[in-house]
Amino acid sequence: MVDFISSHLGDRVGADGLLWGVESMCAVLTEYGCPFAPSTYYDWISRGSSARDYRDALVINMIHDARTKERFTGVLGARKLWVVFNSRGFTVARCTIERLMRLMGWHGEIKGTAPRTTRRNPSHDRAPDLVQRRFWAPAPDRLWVCDFTYCRTASGWVYTAFVTDVFARRIVGWKCSTAMTESLVQAAVDQAISDRKRWGAVTFDQLIHHSDAGSQYTAITYSQSLADIGVRPSIGSIGDSYDNALAESVNSSYKTELVYREAPWAGLADLQAATAEWVHWYNHERPNGYCNDLSPVHAERIYYDRHQATETVPTLPDQLVQVAN
Repeated sequence: MVDFISSHLGDRVGADGLLWGVESMCAVLTEYGCPFAPSTYYDWISRGSSARDYRDALVINMIHDARTKERFTGVLGARKLWVVFNSRGFTVARCTIERLMRLMGWHGEIKGTAPRTTRRNPSHDRAPDLVQRRFWAPAPDRLWVCDFTYCRTASGWVYTAFVTDVFARRIVGWKCSTAMTESLVQAAVDQAISDRKRWGAVTFDQLIHHSDAGSQYTAITYSQSLADIGVRPSIGSIGDSYDNALAESVNSSYKTELVYREAPWAGLADLQAATAEWVHWYNHERPNGYCNDLSPVHAERIYYDRHQATETVPTLPDQLVQVAN
């Protein structure tokens, strides 16, 4: 109502008519069923910005900076931005971020769909499905899900393979290549094994490797490389993405948050460099809803800290326990 009066203030009625004033417009509005006192208008105009207005402006600036100055944070929606801001020490309500993002017309990146890339080889033996769509693990290095996706560049297609640890949704291995071959997925798994060994892993005999039925994952040499370190292979059914839904979700996040957002790409080199940055951000900074909005690395660190604390708690000898009782 204030905006309406302000926009018509000083308008002339007819060619030689009187100018509209605040009192005359309020009188007409009241006469037609919209009571509005002139004092209300003047009070609104003279009161200035409220504390909430200043707070909203501060939050809007923070959201704008996150969306424009930080490479990957801008892809996040209201809930994850709320997690990021509070983790940085800026306390703000989730509903406030949601309200202001709606006001500014902002939203997080929305995942799309992708065409089929799995091509099976009927001559390859397929391992049984040991996962049955239960993407849960009691500890790290118990279940890895693997898949690869494609990216269009100016010099041709580039394929990116990921290996994700199900326990905390951490990407433990990845590889970019211009060829959709067995060596692509082998390199990603080799990187995952090397990374886990640097973190202290000694054996992988409790690990399940789950993938789709693509020929790269069912190749004899690839299956043998898993068997050599004691890893049990698991393969989902043919033509059903839900059997490898977690790996598909990682691919979708990668495409939405990096590939589509920063296209076009010149070729393998620049996409590979950007992928390295995205994986680091995904593992170390990106809030993950499955981990109660902790990053995957943070969630794993909590697990190892608790596990080590349980193992190192000293126990009293039986004789001292009897004396204490």
